[in-house]
Amino acid sequence: MSEYAALVAVDWADQQHAVCLLDPSTGEREQSIVKHTPAALQEWALSLHQRFAGQPIAVCLEQSRGPLIYALLQYDFFVLYPINPATLAKYRQAFSTARGKDDPTDADYLLDLLEHHRNRLRPWHPDDEKTRTLRLLVEQRRRLTGDRTRVSNRLTALLKGYFPQVLDWFEDIRTQLVCDFLERWPQLSLLQQARPATIDKFLRSHHSTSKPTNLRRLTEIKTALPLTTDAAVMTSSVINVKALVAQMKTVIAAISEYDRHLEALCQTHDDYHLFAALPGAGPIHAARLTAALGSDRSRWQSADELVTFAGIAPIIERSGKQFRIRWRYFCPKFFRQTFHEFAAQSIQDSFWARAYYSMQRAKGKDHHAAVRALAFKWIRVIWKCWHTRTPYNEVIYLESLRKKGSSLLKFAVDYQQ
Repeated sequence: MSEYAALVAVDWADQQHAVCLLDPSTGEREQSIVKHTPAALQEWALSLHQRFAGQPIAVCLEQSRGPLIYALLQYDFFVLYPINPATLAKYRQAFSTARGKDDPTDADYLLDLLEHHRNRLRPWHPDDEKTRTLRLLVEQRRRLTGDRTRVSNRLTALLKGYFPQVLDWFEDIRTQLVCDFLERWPQLSLLQQARPATIDKFLRSHHSTSKPTNLRRLTEIKTALPLTTDAAVMTSSVINVKALVAQMKTVIAAISEYDRHLEALCQTHDDYHLFAALPGAGPIHAARLTAALGSDRSRWQSADELVTFAGIAPIIERSGKQFRIRWRYFCPKFFRQTFHEFAAQSIQDSFWARAYYSMQRAKGKDHHAAVRALAFKWIRVIWKCWHTRTPYNEVIYLESLRKKGSSLLKFAVDYQQ
């Protein structure tokens, strides 16, 4: 007897969803279309609940997040089986060499996977509310930092064309100080009309209080020569710099807002302290790692499962006499990025991480390959800390390496000498 009252496959779309339902009691398949509106989804879910007397219903779909998942989370009688879109695509190609795609047919294929290969699928258990909130916040914040970088690059290129001195006066243009500076004095001629006392007061009001630095700036402002006086260039550049500054200020303010929410949420999360103890993690990387591993301890049965899912573990391709190792193309990119960026940061704060990175570079690996190798090591350490709920301790880890006679410690000592 089936453990589910019904098997349902949903091929997600923006406006409507193709649904294929199998009733195990009759063996018949039913096709339907459900519009992507809150009312239509609720009506469909409640009709299934009533039809099958509230018994568990397995639902197979192509995503583990997104609008449809968020809508279905509120119904506890649904057991969700997310399928990687690449898996469905390969399955479709196996039965359709023409590579045609049709939503109702895809729903049939999803139902086939759920009916015949459910032993190879794992039901998705959502993390607790705090972890889900944390995951969304860190991902959205990371996108904003990408926006900040793009605006910064455009602003840098613009300033190089008409006001390059700003790049020498300020180390980082992604700050409120530089934004307010350019908003007030978008070109050199306006800046040189201001009194030195006014400029100095402005700098100090933005917490730039180093007297030698401010004195150097004031001296260079007085003697600076414009790169160009062409009216066409100046007019368009001033308008453009104001537009970019407005964008930068908006992004900076948004990132600060995210940081405030993350700080408050992390202080109440049960697992945050495990990742905050990692060397070089800091509040942001610790929050990202907390969100990445989640609250469900059954999700990753071993460190190997985690390192494979993260896309850090390499792929082996073997066919006849051919053999090669390559990295994984298909994986959650933000997930992999989280471990990669943390590993890179840990090089500055962890003795063994710095030594291991240096060892990989000594073998001839480039920077990113060495960081990936380090991330591979870190994931095993992090999984153990998370699985046992034990904060990381560098001294204890180094002692374990010593007891195992690790060649890493010998390399570290020789490298320092």
